Amino acid sequence: MAIAEALSAFVRAVDGLNRQVGRVVGWLTLGTVMVCAAVVLLRYVLKIGFIWMQELYVWIHACVFMLGAGYALLLDKHVRVDLWLQRQSVRTRAWVEIVGCFAFLLPWIGVLAWVSVPDVARSWAILEVSPQSGGMPGLFLLKTVILAFAILFGLQGLARAARAALLLMGRAPPPEIAAASATTDA
Repeated sequence: MAIAEALSAFVRAVDGLNRQVGRVVGWLTLGTVMVCAAVVLLRYVLKIGFIWMQELYVWIHACVFMLGAGYALLLDKHVRVDLWLQRQSVRTRAWVEIVGCFAFLLPWIGVLAWVSVPDVARSWAILEVSPQSGGMPGLFLLKTVILAFAILFGLQGLARAARAALLLMGRAPPPEIAAASATTDA
């Protein structure tokens, strides 16, 4: 029983974290649109261009995808082809989720983090800026988003595996997960 309670607590914590990050990142999408619209208006109406503004909307868009990936995984809105899986039993799907997490998702996230750490550290050491003249300062912050992605996505993958393990143990997932799943199954 203690293991199941610990798994439930872990799932609730990770889901809550990615849900909060997802809500914040959702607003960044509006920022992307507003900055992009400003760039277009300035360039084509006023004939003025700023490299930093062009980079800004690309950087914001990158943050939306990288930081929002864990939220998409939470809501089961990520890309997946499960023509075979959808016809399987709930227990089979749970096992596939666990195996997929530990055989594919976590190793990939681990490699991504491992190869990114030296570049992010080097970028922070020199406080790297955009290579474009007139570009954005703080490229080191954007590179750090890669590690944030690895953490958020990896944790959400573990939460999905924990949810599947709870199902295999005969335990219902935490209520907020059941509610989120119910809204995304349709």
